[in-house]
Amino acid sequence: MKLHSIFFTLLFLTTSFLSAQEGVISGTINDGEFNDVLPFANVLIKGTTKGATSDFDGKYQIDIEPGTYTVVFSFLGYETKEITGVVVTAGKETTIDVTLNPASNQLDEVVVTTSVTQNTEASVLNLQKRSVALLDGLSIQSIKKTGANDIASAVRNVPGVSVQNGKFVYVRGLGDRYTKSVLNGMDIPGLDPDRNTLQLDIFPTNILDNILVVKSSTADLPADFTGGVIDIVTKDLPTRPEYSVTAGVSYNSSMHFNDNYLSYEGSGTDFLGFDDGLRDLPIAQSTNIPIPAQDGVTVRQLTRRFTQTMAAQQEQSFMDFNFGFTAGNQFNLNEEGDLRLGYLASFSYRNTTEYFEDYIDGQVFRKDPQFSENELITDRTQVGDLGVNNVLWNALAGLSLKSPLSKYKFNVLHIQNGESNAALLIQENFNVNSNLNKRDALVYTERSITNGLLSGYHTNEDASWSVEWKFSPTLSRIYDKDFRVAPFRINQNGTFTISPSESGDPTRIWRDLQEINLPGKLDITRKHSLFSRDAKFKFGGAYTFKNREFVVDQFSFPVQSRGGNFSLTFEGDADRILAPESIYALDTQQGTYVRRDSNISDTFDSDMTIWAGYLSEEFRLTDRFNAILGLRFEKFDLVYTGESQVRGTFDNEKILDKADFFPSANFIYDLNEDANRKVRVSYSRTTARPSFKEASIAEIFDPITSTFFIGNIDLQPTYINNFDVRYESYGEGTNFFAVSGFYKTFQDPIELSFIREARGQFIPLNLGDATVFGAELEFRRNLGFIPGWRNFNVNLNFSLIESQQNFSEDEREAREDNLREGETLADNRQLQGQSPMLLNFGLDYDNPENGWQAGIFYNVQGETLQIVGNADIPDVFTQPFHNLNLNVSKSFGKEQQSKISLRFSNILNDEIESFYKSFRATDQVFSRRFPGQAISLSYSLQF
Repeated sequence: MKLHSIFFTLLFLTTSFLSAQEGVISGTINDGEFNDVLPFANVLIKGTTKGATSDFDGKYQIDIEPGTYTVVFSFLGYETKEITGVVVTAGKETTIDVTLNPASNQLDEVVVTTSVTQNTEASVLNLQKRSVALLDGLSIQSIKKTGANDIASAVRNVPGVSVQNGKFVYVRGLGDRYTKSVLNGMDIPGLDPDRNTLQLDIFPTNILDNILVVKSSTADLPADFTGGVIDIVTKDLPTRPEYSVTAGVSYNSSMHFNDNYLSYEGSGTDFLGFDDGLRDLPIAQSTNIPIPAQDGVTVRQLTRRFTQTMAAQQEQSFMDFNFGFTAGNQFNLNEEGDLRLGYLASFSYRNTTEYFEDYIDGQVFRKDPQFSENELITDRTQVGDLGVNNVLWNALAGLSLKSPLSKYKFNVLHIQNGESNAALLIQENFNVNSNLNKRDALVYTERSITNGLLSGYHTNEDASWSVEWKFSPTLSRIYDKDFRVAPFRINQNGTFTISPSESGDPTRIWRDLQEINLPGKLDITRKHSLFSRDAKFKFGGAYTFKNREFVVDQFSFPVQSRGGNFSLTFEGDADRILAPESIYALDTQQGTYVRRDSNISDTFDSDMTIWAGYLSEEFRLTDRFNAILGLRFEKFDLVYTGESQVRGTFDNEKILDKADFFPSANFIYDLNEDANRKVRVSYSRTTARPSFKEASIAEIFDPITSTFFIGNIDLQPTYINNFDVRYESYGEGTNFFAVSGFYKTFQDPIELSFIREARGQFIPLNLGDATVFGAELEFRRNLGFIPGWRNFNVNLNFSLIESQQNFSEDEREAREDNLREGETLADNRQLQGQSPMLLNFGLDYDNPENGWQAGIFYNVQGETLQIVGNADIPDVFTQPFHNLNLNVSKSFGKEQQSKISLRFSNILNDEIESFYKSFRATDQVFSRRFPGQAISLSYSLQF
């Protein structure tokens, strides 16, 4: 029998088997009296003997034959709720989440009858409704409607959330340093560990349960967030067998099947996201490299160890493609069924190709020395083509063990990423050594994250005590393997010259960053009575240790020539620089040779530790007024080892030693008895700390943009006071309305700034104090009140934000020194990274009867200060990117187990760009790229 025949036979048998199976009714029972789940409540299928009791998580599960049922929920002293019209399908899970409210008279029986609302969006809204903190969220169902295949694409639909570079999430328009990303409640570094927020495009949506965005702090949350904490919650113990496969392709007319695409020959394993050793460092750090005059034989041998390829080559680009699978199940380990073991496994692979023609990045424009001249003068332009191939895969495996009073969870996650860049750039300098240069730049970056999570949850028989602990070690690595830059000066007669003083020498760079992250936490909760009402006292502690090692090996390849014309023989071909005939020859004493150029400030070793302890009390002052007061203490230390010619040597020196208290207060007032209308008020104190790279003396070179990042060892943490107020109204189903206001004060905010009189160099600085205030509006509505529109839903959220950054003394003097005639200096400016406006709009159609889903989604953010100017260099602002996407999908087959989705991205064909802006001057481009329009087709099968 042929392979495909065997596959379809097995698939048919599997489907037939599932058709004969029982279905599952499951969900969570919530306590309407208190912001918590309701453990040990009773669930009964009316008219049968089938039933269950909710566990300490408030979760229940009933296996039952297919049919339509009424489910009865009850608990002593609470109302009894009957849910009618619950449809159970063979091999499928029907999720029913309910909230039971206390009976007005505990001696009377109160029965509330309602019809089923099987909607996980409602579950997330219910979680949001019960939360003591200001919370927004996305369910997996909401994510599927958008057609997003990764978290970054999905989370942009949360109010006040924007996504930068397609991967980094900002909350309330604040920069990434003010947004913290956690996985299952635990800190995890990203593929760019210099950012506080995790790169969210690395997580496929098929491993998700939901995404929660917490916008007001409580004492049990880490103090280093201000805009919000994004908690990525992976799937928990499955209630039935879950198996799925997905595959998809994407075509972009601007990028794919383009014969001008730039690349270079890589290793045989690049398609797996890692290099097979082809790009390994050819010369050990301990190796002494003599100059040719000392030992020409050794120099020649060492130079020949480097691969010859230095030039970007044109080839045809391919389409994006992806595939993945998930598997999960649970097993009863005893006859009672209260000891269960579950597993979850997932694998996802994505290969994307991008090509940007006329790509611009890192141009420099300055104000004219004549104050009467408003137009900017050109310092340096840089335009070219860039080809990018990005391979990303991740694998997740987890086990869960659940007993009547305990739950244990163990997850292992590995993320692997390999990114290959090839660029051909034309750079023109004007102010210093005016010249025109051509640069080939080849870059390969290998990134990986390996994370483990071991957690436990324990409670006593009446659930009055609970203990939760988590330990989540992570090892991350970023290895920039063999950055290759080949610069040529273009002479007026069209010839090429390697000119060290004007274009620089050919360069090869290896940068290896390894980081160990060891976080652990313990939370203890005691339910008790206060003021004759239910209350909850929570206390615990946390510890995090981080270590980063950063090592750089840099080599240049000067050209030695007796007559001064040797370099002309290359004819601008970068691949000839290290060709065998070009390498230094003993007889002629000319040719290319290797020289070590590593700087002592390139390498550092740094440790970071955070000790934390907290306590909080959640209680009711009246039947409608709920409060949670908390205090968190964190001890933060940063120890640094490194040296530079300017700052000297730091040997395991403590450069930051901070001990701070972070108070928080959240108040919730229910405006009606059903608690469907609420007012929330909160205050908290938080912090934003410098990253390893920022609090250093390192000088890190970007070979693509020819810019330097300069560390600042004197950086101090930022401290923020946060005030929030919010009105919420919960309607039927997923109908929801909320309006929020917030106000934040910043002490010593950290911002990225140009270095005065240093072209293409950036440094983080503590600048003047700042304030941020704004308002958010969120509206979700089913359009069933319009005849024929019951399957349509509209989602709108809008944020308007004002930021005011005070000038430091140095910044004020620098700006005043460069005012144009007629220009006056304002009292403040916009906060760096702060977007003044965010808008998300979505209109979706969902018909479970025929399997059709469709939605159109629009997202934009306002003009945002990207880089703070200094002296005669003006500010750089990121321009609004109008992102309009359309998604259409159709489920089909028995039980609608198959699904085909079609997605159209960037329908408006907008471009991503940043501008220099100056008084009465024409805007000049700092960076620009055209993402093009993409069409994506995917298929998924659940069985």
